Amino acid sequence: MNAGLRSLSLLPVRGAPWEGVRYGTTTRHGGVSHGPWASFNLGLHTGDDPEAVKENRRRLAVDLPAAPFWLEQVHGTVVADADADVAFRPMQPPPRADAAITMQPGRVLAIMTADCAPVVIADLQGRALGMAHAGWRGLAGGVLEATVSALRDRLPAAVWRAWVGPCIGQARFEVGDEVRQAFVATDPSASRYFALGATEGKWQADLAALARHRLDMLDVYSVETSGYCTHDMADLFHSYRRSSVTGRMATLAWLEAKD
Repeated sequence: MNAGLRSLSLLPVRGAPWEGVRYGTTTRHGGVSHGPWASFNLGLHTGDDPEAVKENRRRLAVDLPAAPFWLEQVHGTVVADADADVAFRPMQPPPRADAAITMQPGRVLAIMTADCAPVVIADLQGRALGMAHAGWRGLAGGVLEATVSALRDRLPAAVWRAWVGPCIGQARFEVGDEVRQAFVATDPSASRYFALGATEGKWQADLAALARHRLDMLDVYSVETSGYCTHDMADLFHSYRRSSVTGRMATLAWLEAKD
């Protein structure tokens, strides 16, 4: 485990170390949930026992510098400002958004997934941070473009890097032609990320590669993908495509305080 993640045993999946940024993704291990949610489910909307989810979130928070900034994710493109005055008011419901940004050290951004791609974005000096929930609807709609734009508004001259976390792999992600058209209608080059499916009229979509492609088009300097398929790795990850009754992982990231 990267020493930079301190003792974060519940965030074992990560990419290369980044200056001034700590990030990682949970697996399904280390919690108290049972049945299809076993054992580390962080989603309160999944049908799991709410008390079990709260205990899982409590365990997660032990090693974090602050409470996570959770979102009510809706497969859209809204970017929440985690540094806004209203962001952490007591009893404030989570914002309806699929991305968030911060420039505040120690402010923990969080994205929940169970096949969609979590994307972490930061500048090379670790001064600004963004995260996005990138399923196919969000990707096609422009959630990564909106997130990068919001970050560039804060640091116009910065150079950016990104990490695409665990998501469903191409061999398991069968989609209809309407999904393919949502990408290729405005970007014909995206067709390379769709392979003919075994069923007539279906395609196998490479979600991680589509996310990387969109980031490349935005001139993000460095993009790393995790290489993990949530569907195939049932021992590590929840997967909605594998079972519609399942838990959620969380990808979390924060900026480190400068010395």
